[in-house]
Amino acid sequence: MNTIDWKPDKTNTVPVYQQIVQFIKQKIANGEWPVGFKLPSQRELAAMFGVNRSTVITALDELMADGLIQGEPGKGTRVVNNTWSLLTAASLDWRRYVEAGMYQPNLPAIQEINRAEADPGILRLSTGELSPELFPASDMKQVLTQVAHTMDHLGYEEPKGYVSLRREISRYVKRFGIDVSPSSILIVSGALQALQLISVGLLQRGATVLLEKPSYLFSLPIFQSAGVRLSGLPMDEQGIQPDMIPVHNKKQNGAFLYTIPSFHNPTGYLMTEERRRQLYQICEAEQLPIVEDDVYRELWIDAEPPLPLKARDQNGLVLYLGSLSKTLSPGLRIGWVIGPEPVINRLADIKMQTDYGSSSLSQRVATEWLAGGLYDDHVRQVRQELKKRRDAAVQVLEAHFHDIAEWNVPQGGFYIWLKILPSVSMRKLFHRALVEKMLINPGHVYHQGEHQYVRISYSYASIGELHEGLGRLARLIREEMA
Repeated sequence: MNTIDWKPDKTNTVPVYQQIVQFIKQKIANGEWPVGFKLPSQRELAAMFGVNRSTVITALDELMADGLIQGEPGKGTRVVNNTWSLLTAASLDWRRYVEAGMYQPNLPAIQEINRAEADPGILRLSTGELSPELFPASDMKQVLTQVAHTMDHLGYEEPKGYVSLRREISRYVKRFGIDVSPSSILIVSGALQALQLISVGLLQRGATVLLEKPSYLFSLPIFQSAGVRLSGLPMDEQGIQPDMIPVHNKKQNGAFLYTIPSFHNPTGYLMTEERRRQLYQICEAEQLPIVEDDVYRELWIDAEPPLPLKARDQNGLVLYLGSLSKTLSPGLRIGWVIGPEPVINRLADIKMQTDYGSSSLSQRVATEWLAGGLYDDHVRQVRQELKKRRDAAVQVLEAHFHDIAEWNVPQGGFYIWLKILPSVSMRKLFHRALVEKMLINPGHVYHQGEHQYVRISYSYASIGELHEGLGRLARLIREEMA
């Protein structure tokens, strides 16, 4: 992913394009942009530098004239030489190493989304995290002070994580039917790390994971980088359609079923109690393990969701993922996996090889939140705020999208799965929105076939920003229709 944290000084007497030329030359001279490095596109550079595209073109033309970069149609612009500097040794072609790495790159659209989210001036209409306005700063300071007063050391934790935190999680999940001891819990640096550990620790290359179509997992190459295939199953408003599992399992020889039953990402759908029962029974008959990603569970708005699949699991069929990232703070990087002890032991061993354990400080902070009652109070407040934001988003959609889109009102979570009815290019809409400093997540990143969808999030943008941003998005869609 290309990122640039520099901008030209427009008050300087040196022309802006010359400042850009010198910046890029310095990057090449320092070896930060080695021979073979692919520059961001002209449009991306213009956005990063905060200048017109014509200014970028002038700078690139001068660099090409100096023989430092070269553009090829369809392949972009790359660094081809650094001989203008005092460096005389042959330049190592790092591109060969980068392209040989086992981890696949993110989808181009996801890379653009990740870059755009770092721009403080952008209006984020799809971001899957809580608004900074909902961060409990005062309570967090109180917890940090308490941890500082009681902390006697800050070394590595045992492989499964801080035992006091695992005890608190064991107590916490009992409220929704999961009865498990701390020895069957692994602390991870967010649910995303849990998925990575599962992909490399429990699956063979060539294995297949069944999952909803669309799904958040399609937007990330975690499993594909481990040589694991993804096979999407159809879903409706009640969740994944379990009747399709035996056919797909037999055809694909599935190794796992991955599901987000509560307030699914990206659709926002809530799997019904009956559908959960059917899903578990079929997977039990098929001997198909389930990875239940339940990070949105506590973010219900209208009514508490049905009990997790793990709550009915008497045979160790389900690996259950939870996290504080969606409810409290993604920066804590605290999540957990619950499962049979042999599986937890295996994942814990791999985690020790990877990072030697999640942050000791974060684990102690999480323990204080769960133990002191602050977490429950905070989540109740978050649910109240999410209801206001969801209702505001639906109100704007009804006002501006009633004739150009369809959607369901989610019962919780962060997302509205917006189907755009006119046939417009989602890629073009995505880029036009970026030009106007708005960020949306196009549906195709969650599955190739979802070309007419946009994932809207009401969790991050303020109510005022939702009114402004969604109104502008509707205008862009109508302009594309024309």
